[in-house]
Amino acid sequence: MHSEAIDPIGIEWQRVDEKYITVKFITTTFGWLITFAIVAVPLVLGWTGVWGQLPVWIQITGLSILGLWAIADFALVPRRVRAIGYYEREDDLLIRKGLLWQRVVAVPYGRLQYVDIEAGPIMRKFGLCTVQLKTASAATDATIPGVVRSEGARLRDELSARGQARLAGL
Repeated sequence: MHSEAIDPIGIEWQRVDEKYITVKFITTTFGWLITFAIVAVPLVLGWTGVWGQLPVWIQITGLSILGLWAIADFALVPRRVRAIGYYEREDDLLIRKGLLWQRVVAVPYGRLQYVDIEAGPIMRKFGLCTVQLKTASAATDATIPGVVRSEGARLRDELSARGQARLAGL
């Protein structure tokens, strides 16, 4: 299947900043370090005789699978980040995410309740933020991670103004 299969025709996506790839590498590293630490606890306890030891073939198989999964996860980080995009249309904002499970969400400006900007310590270090669009529906996953902070502020102001204009017109 071609990667643009669910993209609307004629859309030129605004991509997130390339620095977000580095942020994702850092957060992915932390995630995998925690995962390997959790997996290592029973293995170490088994090796030291505190717990019963798992058969060696299970240990090797489990660690191999986990290692391959981590390698694949790291390898896909740049492609996942480059798959994120957004496009401002006249009546709604389109947000695109995903490689294997692609998703394009259209958020009508008239449904926006508020626009939130969030930036944790790592994102702040790289001058990035996440723009979150809040609607009446709790199921709406309308976030744009990895946006340059000045662009995030512009989006917040622009989308809030468009949302207020659409609400006033109802």
